[in-house]
Amino acid sequence: MQIAVCGPADPRPEDVTHAFEAGRLLAGHGATVLCGGYGGVMEAAARGAWEAGGTTVGVLSGADDTGANPYLTVKISTGMGEARNVVLVRSALAVIIIGGSWGTLSELALARRMDVPVVSLGGWRVLDAWGEPVEGVLAAGDAAEAVRLALLKRRG
Repeated sequence: MQIAVCGPADPRPEDVTHAFEAGRLLAGHGATVLCGGYGGVMEAAARGAWEAGGTTVGVLSGADDTGANPYLTVKISTGMGEARNVVLVRSALAVIIIGGSWGTLSELALARRMDVPVVSLGGWRVLDAWGEPVEGVLAAGDAAEAVRLALLKRRG
């Protein structure tokens, strides 16, 4: 079971705390934690899973592992730049979005386009043209709820 944790490389302190806890909890449930492989939310989620004895996979934008965080069990160097987000979310059964950046928003949009469930924890809130929340993005109040929802709503 592979669950992605996505968020900015330059997060708020609470996003780091949430990401670490989400990674730790996912590993405790036997999930492999997928992330973009660099710093910030990505590193915090990987560190949480790593410290809990879990498996972590970084889907890197670069052609090598330069700048990858040290908590990755597996590093996939795509050389695809931001297009690597497609590989990341396609490989996940669910995506947990923590915090917000443009890259994080692209991961959310790609996941929904691919019918991958998304849980948002302090991250993007996407509204349709009528001001209503888009279908398939669940809001969580804390890391435990985010993990519970991701595991419950995962595809497959």
